[in-house]
Amino acid sequence: MIRKTKLIVRQRHKMRKTKLKVKVRLVTRRRPLTKAKAKPKASPKAKGRTMRPGSAAEAQMVEKYIPLVRSVVGRLAMSLPPHVDGEDLFSAGLSGLLNAVRQYNPQAGTAFETYARLRIRGSVFDELRRMDWVPRSVHTKARKVQAVMNQIEQAKGRAATDEEVAQVLKLPLAEYQQWMEQIRPATFVCLDAAFNNESDDSVSQYDSLPDQRQESPMDGAFKREVARLLTDRIKQLPDMQRKVLALYYYEDMRLREIAETFGLTESRICQIHAQAVLAIKSYLQKYDPYFV
Repeated sequence: MIRKTKLIVRQRHKMRKTKLKVKVRLVTRRRPLTKAKAKPKASPKAKGRTMRPGSAAEAQMVEKYIPLVRSVVGRLAMSLPPHVDGEDLFSAGLSGLLNAVRQYNPQAGTAFETYARLRIRGSVFDELRRMDWVPRSVHTKARKVQAVMNQIEQAKGRAATDEEVAQVLKLPLAEYQQWMEQIRPATFVCLDAAFNNESDDSVSQYDSLPDQRQESPMDGAFKREVARLLTDRIKQLPDMQRKVLALYYYEDMRLREIAETFGLTESRICQIHAQAVLAIKSYLQKYDPYFV
């Protein structure tokens, strides 16, 4: 028993020594040196910026290139209808110039004027798209339909029918009619648009539209002249003829009723009426040979 206990103590002692060695190795093992984190390099875009928003240098830059905005907006306005407000386009161009000043990178190898021109044009086009409430796809469909209509009209010398246009577009008739419903808003005409864009004093379409409630000056003058001639001629007619005309046209009496009123036959009243009408026609034909 004594020998066994000694062996067990020796084994435990050896095991403790091995554990201590392992622990020491684990603790004293050198850790690999970690590289220091490199500082992030500044992007060339951020490195190229030299102007802060709202600085005096930025204001001078914008002031310097305002003529460029006027030039770009003026060229675009030449192809736009007159009712488009040029001040709104100029404001959009200034916004594009300001963005160009703030985002320009000199290290990109592009001249500032070239870069600013693109940004100004883009801002103006964005403003035009915002002003146009009709989607771009609708405009595309409208141009296709109009081109096909013009093609058919030139080929056949008449207006194109819905079936012919749908056949050329390779669309079912029902789908083509849906296209027409979508295109309808794009066919509206601006009443403030002028007929002649070259003149500032040109008449707008609103000014040229006729008012159906108003009488045409030519028709009004013609009616007044005829009324004056009729009045003069009726005054020259015999009294009986004037009375028959008054009762027939103003009192809406029948010839039989007029005959009973005067105690004459209906044929006699009809004869008096015919004589009065012929007298008036012959009088008016003196002034206008084509009057019937």
